[in-house]
Amino acid sequence: MTLSSFYPVLCSPRPAESAAFWTRYFGFEVTFDADWYVSLRRPEPPHYELALLDASHPTLPETYRAPVRGLLLNFEVDDADAEYARLVEQEGLTAVLPLRSEDFGQRHFLLAAPDGVLVDVITPIPPSAGFAERYAS
Repeated sequence: MTLSSFYPVLCSPRPAESAAFWTRYFGFEVTFDADWYVSLRRPEPPHYELALLDASHPTLPETYRAPVRGLLLNFEVDDADAEYARLVEQEGLTAVLPLRSEDFGQRHFLLAAPDGVLVDVITPIPPSAGFAERYAS
């Protein structure tokens, strides 16, 4: 298989509200908007993509027409502390998991997007000795 693109499509009950969240807080730009489907793309390389699909749209088989659940999107950044300050302290978003350092090698916090998707903003840090040996070389 030759893969030319890969991106998640989130089934959202409110694609316009979700698109506003991703564009305002995470720097995505709208590349296509048909109300029921919104395609987003980061403007700088490597041009990460994300799409939003109205969970009730008939393009989905009826038994699958439900909002996304149990999904966590990781955003690895240079400075989780700075992003926490920007998103939570300045912009007023609610952290569903406050900023903290984990023994397994992450400094991170969690936000919830309007459609219920969890957003994990992460900066890698050195893991504790017990976790360091679990990483592939």
